Amino acid sequence: MNRRQLIIIVAISLLALLGGVLTSQWIYKTGLASDPAVKAFFANSWQTPDGKTVNPQDWQGKVLVVNFWASWCPPCVEEMPALDKLQQEFLQKNVLFVGIGIDSPSNIREFLSKTPVSYPIVIGGLEGSNLSKQLGNSQGALPFTIIINAKGKASYSKLGKISEDDIRSEIKSAL
Repeated sequence: MNRRQLIIIVAISLLALLGGVLTSQWIYKTGLASDPAVKAFFANSWQTPDGKTVNPQDWQGKVLVVNFWASWCPPCVEEMPALDKLQQEFLQKNVLFVGIGIDSPSNIREFLSKTPVSYPIVIGGLEGSNLSKQLGNSQGALPFTIIINAKGKASYSKLGKISEDDIRSEIKSAL
């Protein structure tokens, strides 16, 4: 292979790499939840593990960090202390974390008795799983976290265990 062919191959490789990076950013941005999906989230009737009704309208106008989780999901359980810490850090800044348990009320109650958190936990069940898919969780896997800004627009989503620094940065961007 001569020098000219090598330069051409390197140039094509760099263009392909650049195209992949730009495309992945475009896919990420278009993968955010649509306005109707966010409206469905706020229109849903949520209940706490002890059966009390929660009015999601009370959450509007805040930056919401919504985390879909289950007690049987190791990465979900591992990230809860970080979520709790961040809720405390942003408590006075109009930020609210909400955990949506994709689990039975009894399992969630038992889990929370051993691992309490300072943010609200509601029961998602099958409807919560469907809603997470509407909000951008195409795989339906857990954990899944979405940030909804104070204007009711999705600004970030993450499938898999969160990074405390990433969530902190995304919250600051949404404020």
